[in-house]
Amino acid sequence: MKKTVLTALAGLLLASATWGQKKLTEATIYYDIVINTGNDKPSKAGMLDGATNITYLKGNDSRADMISSLGSESVIIDGKTGGVTILKDYGEKYMMKLTAADWKNYNKKYEHISYTIENEFKTIANYNCQKAVGKLSDGTTFTVYFTKDLVPVNTEFLYINKNLPGLVMEYEASNGKTKVTNTVSSIDFGAVPLSKFDLPESGYRIIPSAEKSKK
Repeated sequence: MKKTVLTALAGLLLASATWGQKKLTEATIYYDIVINTGNDKPSKAGMLDGATNITYLKGNDSRADMISSLGSESVIIDGKTGGVTILKDYGEKYMMKLTAADWKNYNKKYEHISYTIENEFKTIANYNCQKAVGKLSDGTTFTVYFTKDLVPVNTEFLYINKNLPGLVMEYEASNGKTKVTNTVSSIDFGAVPLSKFDLPESGYRIIPSAEKSKK
């Protein structure tokens, strides 16, 4: 009898935790960007400090717009094909198209992330967020805070979500001495217009792939 009661209680606790979660299928996520260059002298990277990133999710489609004083950059992912279009507007306009394989290669350093989830919490945009330390295959580590209250069905828009049980609400990236921190400021769960994923038909110089752009 005691075993039956304990089993029932465990089931109720599990159901309660599940009910508290929200499947994130459609939303607009606003990120604030803070850049620390580790240098007192003004730099191009430093001019991106205070930029914003607005990410639109609709099913498996996504669009991320980074807007700064220097210009704007967008990454649009087609959920059906896995193809990605990158738009850049920094005085000159460029459009770069990647296949699903190109995109996977573009993010290959994140393919085998392992996480250590720590017993440290903080509130971000009114969500309780837990700290996790990610480790890349090359040994590089970085810190994220994620919430179990929101579980994205689409993780392609943010590769570092792939091995975590919730939405990343704050994450950092480093390039040399420059450290970039993205923090969610708010989330709008209203309907996202399909037009957000439309591609411009003119006005952009086409660059076929990331590899050709490097060459």
